[in-house]
Amino acid sequence: MSDPTGFRDDSEFRNAITDLLNDIVDQLDAVDLPSADDLDLRLIPGSLQVTFEDTGAVFVLSQQTPTHELWLSANLRAWHFKRPAGLWIERDSEEPLSAVLSTLFSEKLGGAVRIRA
Repeated sequence: MSDPTGFRDDSEFRNAITDLLNDIVDQLDAVDLPSADDLDLRLIPGSLQVTFEDTGAVFVLSQQTPTHELWLSANLRAWHFKRPAGLWIERDSEEPLSAVLSTLFSEKLGGAVRIRA
């Protein structure tokens, strides 16, 4: 039986996070902007850390297994995403993860970046 977060169990949640983070890494690797060369991507199980080497800024995406959420920390702010209907949305603002990530990376890299999530 599925819970309100859209996952049957912790294993299904962790697998979805692994797939999502790997996909985000692939998309960031494909960004064709000169400033994208300054990205340092560190993927460990359940977490993606993106360091902008030119400024030292860090974005962190991390799984929160007890709540079946994906948390994002960037620019001294935090977002908490859930996936109740197959789409990652911020639990308070209801912004899609793809829109938040696209905006953050576009601002930081100084050009249009589209992230699908």
